[in-house]
Amino acid sequence: MPPHVTDVPFQQDPENVFNQSELGKPAASQPAVTVSQDNYNLIIIQSTLNLLSHIFVGVTVGVNLLFALRNGLPIGATPQHVILCVLGYQLLMAEAILSLSYHNGWSSRLKFVDKRRAHWILQLLGSGLALAGCFIKVLDKNIHWDTLHGQFALVSMVFTTVSLVNGLTSLYAHELSKYRLSPGLSKLTHISFGIVGFAAASISLCYGYDKDQFRNWASDNFTTAMIAFVAALTFFIIINPFITFFNKSRGLLKNN
Repeated sequence: MPPHVTDVPFQQDPENVFNQSELGKPAASQPAVTVSQDNYNLIIIQSTLNLLSHIFVGVTVGVNLLFALRNGLPIGATPQHVILCVLGYQLLMAEAILSLSYHNGWSSRLKFVDKRRAHWILQLLGSGLALAGCFIKVLDKNIHWDTLHGQFALVSMVFTTVSLVNGLTSLYAHELSKYRLSPGLSKLTHISFGIVGFAAASISLCYGYDKDQFRNWASDNFTTAMIAFVAALTFFIIINPFITFFNKSRGLLKNN
């Protein structure tokens, strides 16, 4: 457990918070908890978006794996690049971001300290796979960063690396505060670097779909659908970090 991380009990069971017969009235055996209709509707929307995010993650990863393995084994540098990057960015790093959401299915019942642990483990593994996939392609080519796919990939690599390092300063923010490093600022930069890195990776993937190699395999209509899937996936995943960034920024400005 990171130093100075406060452990908290499990979150309440939603079935015990909401009475089956009337919204807003708690079950008799539970403390009084009231939820307005507007808040309840917002919870439903956020939970639905989280479910769609997982569906889009599954479709995106599945299609890319099928494309990379279409010629069977063994695979060359490009299929290795595709597999490692999509597993790193669109699966593990996406799940790392979603793991901190209150509405995320598999992590919603975890304690806060375990959510943070799951986040940095997934982020570490995802970043490692993604960067390895990028370097495999760099070594395979003689000319680099000459396409939009490659240029956004470079942006993604830079911000992923910075976010990974910055994640350590965010994890140990309280310890670093004695060196006059603001814990709030460290967390804000970690969030912003992560958003840019993930968004750049998604844009790079969309430009990868636009290449003839993928279009000839998947057809134009399916390629357009996949680009739309990745765009929706990216929006659904980064919306919660955007909200967190806004709230933390407002709180930091008020404290100053």
